[in-house]
Amino acid sequence: MEEIFREINKALEAGESLALATVVKVHGSAPRKEGAKLLVKADGSTLGTIGGGALEVAIIQAAQEALVKGEPRLIHYGLKADKHPSDYGVCGGELEVFVDVITPSPTLLLIGAGHISLYLARLAKEIGFHIAVLDDREEFASQERFPFAKIVRAGDIGSLLEETKITPQTYVVIATRSHEQDALALEKVIGSPAAYIGLLGSRRKVSLIFKALQEKGIDKALLERVCAPIGLDIGAETPEEIAVSILAEMVLHKRGGTGRPLSSLRGIASGKREEH
Repeated sequence: MEEIFREINKALEAGESLALATVVKVHGSAPRKEGAKLLVKADGSTLGTIGGGALEVAIIQAAQEALVKGEPRLIHYGLKADKHPSDYGVCGGELEVFVDVITPSPTLLLIGAGHISLYLARLAKEIGFHIAVLDDREEFASQERFPFAKIVRAGDIGSLLEETKITPQTYVVIATRSHEQDALALEKVIGSPAAYIGLLGSRRKVSLIFKALQEKGIDKALLERVCAPIGLDIGAETPEEIAVSILAEMVLHKRGGTGRPLSSLRGIASGKREEH
């Protein structure tokens, strides 16, 4: 059991997601009792066991599907194959397995440490993001300026990005001090598995950067995943307000929704939380 939890901590530190299958209820005879656990990685490798054989193969498959969808699930398995050909054994019992999806906290990677990035970092930290900051200016990318950040690095943007790991739990915001560095940063991260990539700038600036990258051979389909200009249209003007609009778009991307005022959805079944 300790080995499983050590492996979970190791994977989370590396930015990896896992699925943990646990036997939560047993009726009759079954290979394992309640509490038995099986840890499943995205590549199908496992740690622990719930019983082996066809049952375990089915659970591993279900765990991998849960990882892809990012949704936990409760599954019933029968063990009466002599009576039910679709069951997974002949022990005679039944069991329920809860497959939980364990994901690391998301990381906000700020490429550029200006005023908007500072306010955005503060807000994102409050809702559970780890913060990483890169800039070519030491006076901006400093631990004193970003005391709550997990990573703060100053140096050449291209070199820093080559050394920075980007995972499916990384949200990237590009807001450097120049058009050229924005283009370089976007070129470096565009092919990454980042959950979200946003580029700060006017429509004209975005258009020019996209055109330049397409001329360098960047696929248009990759550019279409970039949120640019970044943020939701809330009429933001100040750095603080712009930070709010960007964070709102990140949450929208993470959780889903319409981005419309909740008052406009009155009477519409959205499946989201309602106050009572």
